[in-house]
Amino acid sequence: MKMTAAFAGLAALALTAEAAPAQDALSPPPGSNLLLEAHAQGVQVYVCTKKDNGLVWVLDGPAAALFNAKGREIGTHGKGPMWTLADGSAIVGEVVAKQDAPDKRSIPWLLVKVTSHTGTFGALTNAETVRRIDTEGGVAPPDGCDEPNQGDIARIRYSAMYQFYGQ
Repeated sequence: MKMTAAFAGLAALALTAEAAPAQDALSPPPGSNLLLEAHAQGVQVYVCTKKDNGLVWVLDGPAAALFNAKGREIGTHGKGPMWTLADGSAIVGEVVAKQDAPDKRSIPWLLVKVTSHTGTFGALTNAETVRRIDTEGGVAPPDGCDEPNQGDIARIRYSAMYQFYGQ
């Protein structure tokens, strides 16, 4: 009986260690504090674009509203990527880590490093990293990007949780 419990403990430890690298890639830097959590509802915008030897859907950027835990709209998320809040604070960032979403029909989870700030006060003033998790939908269309459709735009619904970290 004790051997079974010990084996189960080792198996759980092995599963945790196996899952840790993917989770660590999306973890904010040590010492970071959660400043804000916002739920996004919107679309991922794709353009049918000529690339290499064919046409493919290329991400142009998101267009989403941000909501607080009470369901009140507090800002927007757009191309850049950029997050702008009603309190006057805004940030732009660049992706530093990516992980496939558990659901293959959903856009990846991300860790974004903040590269610039706008505004001197507000919730995003001290933001240093942004984590996108819990995504639903938003992946490029699987077809429909061919010669007659070059330049077409696809607006694919998505939702996600954005977590803003800083000091």
